[in-house]
Amino acid sequence: MKVLLGGGELDTIVQALRMQGHTVIGPVMTNGVIAHREIHSAEELPVGVGEEQDGGRYRLVDTGTDERFAFSSPSESWKQFLHPPQALLVRAKRENGRVSVSEPEYDERPMAFFGVRSCDLAAIGILDRVFLAPDAKDASYAHRRTGLFVVAAGCANPASTCFCASMNTGPTPTAGFDLSLAELHRDGKIDYLVTSGSERGEALLESLPHRPVDADDVLAAETVHTTAVAEMGRQLLPEAPPLAAMNLDHPQWDDVAERCLACGNCTMACPTCFCNSTHDTTNLTGTEAERYRTWDSCFSLDFSALQDGPVRPAVKDRYRQWLLHKLVTWHDQFDTSGCVGCGRCITWCPVGIDITAEIAALAKEPA
Repeated sequence: MKVLLGGGELDTIVQALRMQGHTVIGPVMTNGVIAHREIHSAEELPVGVGEEQDGGRYRLVDTGTDERFAFSSPSESWKQFLHPPQALLVRAKRENGRVSVSEPEYDERPMAFFGVRSCDLAAIGILDRVFLAPDAKDASYAHRRTGLFVVAAGCANPASTCFCASMNTGPTPTAGFDLSLAELHRDGKIDYLVTSGSERGEALLESLPHRPVDADDVLAAETVHTTAVAEMGRQLLPEAPPLAAMNLDHPQWDDVAERCLACGNCTMACPTCFCNSTHDTTNLTGTEAERYRTWDSCFSLDFSALQDGPVRPAVKDRYRQWLLHKLVTWHDQFDTSGCVGCGRCITWCPVGIDITAEIAALAKEPA
């Protein structure tokens, strides 16, 4: 089902979702970046705001239009809402000589993600395979994922760091959503071509005032897609890299290690990295203890620490672990690449290391 909404009618979707009991989370402008926060109206979406992104660089720019989705990939992914940076796993209390153990209480309101880019849709699909595996389902993730309503938004202005087209993950959403928006900027007016991707999405659309879609509307959306693909300046193949990249003695590993700070920014910004660690806390009286799961990074020296020390002591060892897991062994585990082409690891790397340039250099046989 496809319908057309005027620019001022976009809020009808937000309000319908809130009436259904969803906590609606969407892109907002805050602290000089586009981030994701709870919204109560479409008026909170950034209007006429674009981005300039490059290696180690992120700047907001004024587009001079009324577009609400003129930016590319926001500064942070949706991972934080499904797999939070810190999550309570279990709590134990000792009282009157007895120990009771309880799991955390979750917010019963289902979430609605509003304005999800196609690359992030692919990332959520990857996280689903990791955390919802039948033989290893994660209860915390599964609870947050239950009832999630996804409103996707096609990308019309990819950043210079984007390469989703080459990864077959964008820029137009094709699956994994309940509703998908294509923002059409024509003759100084904004319209939204809305496509349903599920029975829930279709039912919501049917309940809203809307206009029928004609051939010009469809053509306009297709033009937005074609133009966005043509504007992407980077690319990476979705299949595993050539065998030369698995050469542990390739000089490129030393080259990148001289630049890499091992800060872990790339893993924090990545929408699919899921490495974590657990830690316990106890109160001063020893009557209460809690176990938390927190994000961790394979760039951390202690991440691979065993009894005799870390397995990957050198920066090049840790960078190699991250890159080859993301692009090679991920295929063995999950039948897909671990990269969705969002480009965040390039933008948020303090020294601007470019994963597409690194894998291209590694694919060449050393001289």
